[in-house]
Amino acid sequence: MRAADRPDLRAVRARVVALAERCGQDPAHVLAVERLSRLSGVEPARVPRILDGTAAEMPLCERVHRRFLLLRATRRDKHGREWSLAAIAEDFDAPGASLGPLNAGTGLPRLGHAAGVQRFFGVYAGFLLADSKSAVEHALATTGSGGRAAGAADDLERLSFLTGITPQDIRLTLDGNPPRLPLKEQVRRRFEHLRRTRPRADGQAHSLSAIAGSFDASGQSLTRLTQGEGLPNLAAAAGIQRFYGVGSGFLLADDTEALAGALAGIERELRSSERDAENPMLAVLRAHDVRSIVTRAGRLSPSGWKSLADYLDDLLAREGQLGHSAAPHPPGSADDIDRSAEGGAR
Repeated sequence: MRAADRPDLRAVRARVVALAERCGQDPAHVLAVERLSRLSGVEPARVPRILDGTAAEMPLCERVHRRFLLLRATRRDKHGREWSLAAIAEDFDAPGASLGPLNAGTGLPRLGHAAGVQRFFGVYAGFLLADSKSAVEHALATTGSGGRAAGAADDLERLSFLTGITPQDIRLTLDGNPPRLPLKEQVRRRFEHLRRTRPRADGQAHSLSAIAGSFDASGQSLTRLTQGEGLPNLAAAAGIQRFYGVGSGFLLADDTEALAGALAGIERELRSSERDAENPMLAVLRAHDVRSIVTRAGRLSPSGWKSLADYLDDLLAREGQLGHSAAPHPPGSADDIDRSAEGGAR
């Protein structure tokens, strides 16, 4: 996700605290470091620094290695033992030795293996790939979510844009019958969706060279992906998602998970709109930048305020909105003095 598009984690944390209190839950428990670590894959010691924006990002290979070790340490078998590499890899028809470099921190797994590891442990599709801030954002969103957004499911085009799933497949997924595509075909379709729906300023799709150049690779390295003949490596997948500013699991998430993430985001928007509806003045301030207007109006002379009031009456009359609302008056005017006197009399 591009830095400019990211929310302030401290602000997100504050909203989750407020939501927890309204729900009668202890914010300290809801936002416990160990819980955020488990949800995000970020080591507990790094969580507070990431929330404060002071943690440096780790290289992809080191990050994926540490997340894998955390999965094995915190999601054990029924006997309380770590899952063996052979048991994990067997789940996606691979030999245990194929996960040796990942376990030792000496190399990255194949994209299909990364998807298999995440599926085996039941974590979200971007768990191994997400940079630390994205991972904590996901954990905070998961912690603060109270359910899916009712009423948003019919906006199929918007959900398609957010997930890379066709409207037809979204309908099937919402009905509980998600289509099962081979990972190679899923990744190809989502990559083409990104190129089609997030074009350059001139409306043309970004070239393969431009995309690959953003993570120091050649355009030819993505050719087989566009032709449906192979999967990108893990570093290339991370680079594609970073280039387009989408979530770290965009290419890997199965349809149900991708749609659930989109609905959770829409739910957060709806809840924000609901708060605005409860406070109409706040909604007006946000929508029309009233604060800026009032700040400038505060420098007007008494005659300037009268001119402003006359202009607003004229504008409201033209729009058929003129009623009995009070006209604006300058601070310290007779109206203010009268109101102060009335307050003192009470």
